[in-house]
Amino acid sequence: MRAIRSLFLAATLLALPAAAQEHAAPAEGAAAENVDIITPHITDGFHMELPYWAPPFYKEICLGRHVGEHGCEALWPDVHVGPLTLNFSPTKHVVFLFIGATLLSLIMIMTARAHARHTHAIGRPKGFAAGIEAMVLYIRNEVILPNVGHHGNGFVPYLLTCFFFILTANLLGLIPYGSTTTGNISVTATLAIITFVVIEVAGMRALGSGYLSTIFYWNKDLALPIRILMFIVMSPVELVGKITKPIALAIRLFANMTAGHIVLLAFIGLIFTFKSFVSAAPFFMAVAISMLELFVAFLQAFIFTLLSAVFIGQIRESHH
Repeated sequence: MRAIRSLFLAATLLALPAAAQEHAAPAEGAAAENVDIITPHITDGFHMELPYWAPPFYKEICLGRHVGEHGCEALWPDVHVGPLTLNFSPTKHVVFLFIGATLLSLIMIMTARAHARHTHAIGRPKGFAAGIEAMVLYIRNEVILPNVGHHGNGFVPYLLTCFFFILTANLLGLIPYGSTTTGNISVTATLAIITFVVIEVAGMRALGSGYLSTIFYWNKDLALPIRILMFIVMSPVELVGKITKPIALAIRLFANMTAGHIVLLAFIGLIFTFKSFVSAAPFFMAVAISMLELFVAFLQAFIFTLLSAVFIGQIRESHH
């Protein structure tokens, strides 16, 4: 990740004597180069960075077609579906989505095998497998089942998958040369839409024809004129309430992951702006923000899973 690599370079810069900085400074009259380190890191693109042994210690590769000397554009042409223009070319975030999914699958499969092997040998798991088991049991017993309600075991695989996939995607953005795919609104919106479908299907299965009461407000305890008036007023409110749930899931995850990286990269920018002992202050602030980002990576995965379980439980129990 550019942030961590920049922190390393900042520490090296602070260690240099002032005379060395003056000697390395560009000649008078040379225009300083303005480099945007924030936007390329938090946005998607058709190129990505790989580790490289020589300064600046990374090498850009193009995931699409080369244009000119340094340009890179989409690999495949746009697809037009009515008024929509879509492009299915691979991008940096798409690559990291596949990397995250592959890593998570391998880790979980290997952990499951280690769990079975340890249980057969000594009667209990140990090491990393025991840690993963503790996380799974906590999310299942303390977050999913109490909020989803009775017969909620069918939702455990999906919600656990959401938790670990979001966690993996968040953590990939904290490693050098990584990218936070959950800082892309398209990714978080897709996760929210899938969760919305799960919520509504759960409501249909639990309520049957009573599912319509979650959209159209019809209180049989009221007099007919008041009932009709409340139907006209409250039905749009009920519909808006349904729509805002996936929007809240998508925006909350996207905003929190993006904001943290912007703050971190802003502090890193201050390090290279001051170029003196004053840079120590933003340097230590950047380290503190990095530690906070690690906590936020777990927290946002937990909150997404918790709210999804709450929304599923609400619609399944709405007839009570």
